[in-house]
Amino acid sequence: MSPVLALLFQFAFFYPIVMSFFWMSGGLYYYFRRERKARLRTDPPTIATLPFVSILIPCHNEAEQVDETMAAALAQHYPDFEVIAINDGSSDDTAARLDALAEQHERLRVIHLDRNLGKANALRMGALAARSEYLVCIDGDALLDEYATHWMVWHLQSGPRVGAVTGNPRIRNRSTLLGRLQVGEFSSIIGMIKRAQRVYGRLFTVSGVICAFRRTALHRIGYWSDDMVTEDIDISWRLQMDHWDIRYEPNALCFILMPETLKGLWRQRLRWAQGGVEVMLRHTRDLLSWRKRRMWAVLFEYMLSVTWAYTMLFIMVLWLLGLFMPMPQQLYVRSILPSWHGVILAMVCLMQFAASLIIDRRYETRVGRNYYWMIWYPIAYWMLSLFTTVTALPRTLLKRRNRRAIWTSPDRGIK
Repeated sequence: MSPVLALLFQFAFFYPIVMSFFWMSGGLYYYFRRERKARLRTDPPTIATLPFVSILIPCHNEAEQVDETMAAALAQHYPDFEVIAINDGSSDDTAARLDALAEQHERLRVIHLDRNLGKANALRMGALAARSEYLVCIDGDALLDEYATHWMVWHLQSGPRVGAVTGNPRIRNRSTLLGRLQVGEFSSIIGMIKRAQRVYGRLFTVSGVICAFRRTALHRIGYWSDDMVTEDIDISWRLQMDHWDIRYEPNALCFILMPETLKGLWRQRLRWAQGGVEVMLRHTRDLLSWRKRRMWAVLFEYMLSVTWAYTMLFIMVLWLLGLFMPMPQQLYVRSILPSWHGVILAMVCLMQFAASLIIDRRYETRVGRNYYWMIWYPIAYWMLSLFTTVTALPRTLLKRRNRRAIWTSPDRGIK
């Protein structure tokens, strides 16, 4: 094997392990310093003056979930708020259901848009109609925890440069193996990553399903971009490039529906990967400024993940070619099946799951029962990350510029 190929193998092997230790150390540091002795979800910190808050809920074809979502939003343990539902050209009876709910609840206002213009546009319309400086944004199928608004507003009031606060999404559909795997993923990967990134100061993205914003910050950067396939990643980068701080609050819970079919999961993760590539291509040049150096770690981490995906693809192609044709010895790949290094990777992943269990039992006392299924997770997560990243880059490069990103109805689990 050539030295170059040996180096690629080492990078492909060590990258997931190094990142796992990075996420674990950052997540545990965040937990022991900021979470372990913090108040429980049901006992949020006192806010000197409780400001008026607007909860924005963009909806597109959400008839099956909209009653439940609005009920949870209207049940906030917070004294002064309004709920604004934005019906973005739904073709089902979402509009009629929202109007009926608005007649029952004084706090609820409904905005009807005549056609599907995308989530970013719906959020912008809601923000312009809102009467508050503080905007809590959730998806139309999400159930907001009753204390979530209080926790996020506490952060926004804690400092004038706090531009956004992202919450802690929890999976509520767990009827299949894919559902149970995602319970562990949101805890041991997504939650860990956000904690680790908060330690070094910048987040790759807020969670689009639950986030609170300062309207002043949004106004400075021009609100959400309607041509980005993932508006949450783009708004996160632009806020931080404008020197606004983004916080992570694990006590701000939100219960969400996730795909439980392979097709639905693939479509969702491909959209996430494409959103990351779009943001990287659009903003990398702007990040070269020394004044924006705090974003370099986020950019470097993401570029490493893309490099790893294409490195793995290259190794797999060499292996496949070697099955059907003679290859030079320096390019011959004997096998891609895990051997001793696979065992090490599995052990590191189990350590990561154990660390996340220590942290996460604070928010779900019985979350540990889902970790039985996590033996399948290392292969599932890294392979999914690999193929979606590899597919997303050319797809983004070939995408028509300035094309509006409109709604597509996602897979919300097995009915």
